[in-house]
Amino acid sequence: MERRLLVAILLTFIVLTVYQWMMPTPAIQPGAKPGEAVGAGAASTVPAATGAQGSSPAAGAAAAALPPVETVVADTAERRIVIDNGLVHAVFSNRGGVLVSWGLTQYHDTAGKPVDLVPHDVPANAAKPFSLKLADAAESERVNTALYSVQAGTPDTISATTTPAAVIFEYQDASGLHVRKQFRLDPNSYIVEFIPTVMNGEQAVNPTIQWGPGLGDALALAAGGNARRAEAIFEITGKSPTRVAAGKLTPTPHYQGVYEFAGVDTHYFIAVAIKPGAAELDYHPVSVPVAGATPPISRDYIGYDIHYQQPVKAARFFVGPKHFQTLQKADPELVRAVWFGMFAFLAVPLLSALNWINGFVGNYGWSIIVLTILINAAMFPLRHKSFVSMKKMQAIQPQVKAIQDRYAKLKVTDPARQKMNTELMELYRLKGVNPASGCIPMLLTMPVLLAFYGLLSESIELRGAPFIFWLKDLSVADPYYVTPILMGISQIVQQKMTPMTGADPVQQKMMLFMPVVFTFLFITSPSGLALYWFFSNVLVIGQQQLTNYLIGEPTIRTPRSSAERKMKKVGESSTTATEQRADQSGSEPHN
Repeated sequence: MERRLLVAILLTFIVLTVYQWMMPTPAIQPGAKPGEAVGAGAASTVPAATGAQGSSPAAGAAAAALPPVETVVADTAERRIVIDNGLVHAVFSNRGGVLVSWGLTQYHDTAGKPVDLVPHDVPANAAKPFSLKLADAAESERVNTALYSVQAGTPDTISATTTPAAVIFEYQDASGLHVRKQFRLDPNSYIVEFIPTVMNGEQAVNPTIQWGPGLGDALALAAGGNARRAEAIFEITGKSPTRVAAGKLTPTPHYQGVYEFAGVDTHYFIAVAIKPGAAELDYHPVSVPVAGATPPISRDYIGYDIHYQQPVKAARFFVGPKHFQTLQKADPELVRAVWFGMFAFLAVPLLSALNWINGFVGNYGWSIIVLTILINAAMFPLRHKSFVSMKKMQAIQPQVKAIQDRYAKLKVTDPARQKMNTELMELYRLKGVNPASGCIPMLLTMPVLLAFYGLLSESIELRGAPFIFWLKDLSVADPYYVTPILMGISQIVQQKMTPMTGADPVQQKMMLFMPVVFTFLFITSPSGLALYWFFSNVLVIGQQQLTNYLIGEPTIRTPRSSAERKMKKVGESSTTATEQRADQSGSEPHN
């Protein structure tokens, strides 16, 4: 029973791991906009020059061929406005009044530069963040390519490190089209507040806000298959978050609902509208080949359009890291964008503990080791009970096998076979052994192990975090495979030390094969995970040694054969008869 449970636990762990990596949350079935087809019909109304992905080049050419409209409020030259709030280095352009760069000063790429979440290797006609999409293609063309006027007195560089800062762009032409865009950033925040005001003559227009292809992260590719690429992500009120990979966004889907948040994310970063409420979503996947990459690889970006069903007063967008405390501060619902797996209720407090330890240690590698020690210390009583139970089971295993052999020729359906179970239960009772006591403690520890696994594979804290020597980044695989190999060796040692109660040679070989499977699994896993698993194995080996020292090796009694048991009974009967005759004669028996 213990053997089968152990195999089941190991296989469950592998299945859950593969599922977490490979299977995104099922997407909601997309529905078509009223009066138009899904995807292609909606996209074809937008010209290529507007930057909407999937747009029609013919429509763009037609819009570009229209005669220019005389401007009333505009500028004559392109201008960049920079806002720095301590966490973000944001660059806005008055051409279209859009965001052209969003650098995170606390996170760096492989070249040591701040990560820019606005990619720069996308097609030139791709939409920039905060482009506007109107019902008329020609009007969309103008508002996204015009040189907006910047509010008078606005410097090229604005500091928002102590007080909020805002920049206002304005455009108006002789046709009556009037657009005003206001952006506001608060100190030390990843939130940008966007207020678009669009008038067409005397009529107010409710535009669609476009976020172009994103997100940019140089380490997403460096992490190989371990890091998730861009995904569509949104949460409808009252439901779990929905994730859709770029490859499953063809044809372009359309979603409607009341949203807590909606946008795109990668393994470590996210760009979403916060609390948009009732809105419509359109996603546009874009695959961009990486120049000079061998073998050829490409980045999978996803752009999205969001149309608020009520006129936008102040749209709030979170564009930054999937750092749990940061997301929680921005909006408590945003923390659900971090996928810790089915044991998130344990992973969250473990993450808080890891960050707390790191506040003292200052190195996430050593912090993982310290937290591993604390977790194993908490599990010590359960594991000790499990080891003691397995030792007791090992001691009576020959007797168990002898009972099983006596009934081996009976079919499973034979009623007489029930006597075997009765004899086994009586043996367990006499020896004080509970077969389940070795399994239950192991099952209780599995949720903690899986929660820690999910924590280390998703936490942005490990991104770029060094440990020692060759381990420069705990979020990517060990480049020299040292930690996975050490983990595999420690797993083999642990298996050798674990009592194999009733396992035949084939089953023993299968159990010893499991460390090989784990080793290959961890070769592509983050080195922080391999470090945790290796050190946890070392602690378990140490605990097994301590348990062996405290309780000693089990005394294994070999059961007598049936002939020996009969001879013993005959001898005991003869001795008893001799003693009775001696008592009756009142004399001592002669030898």
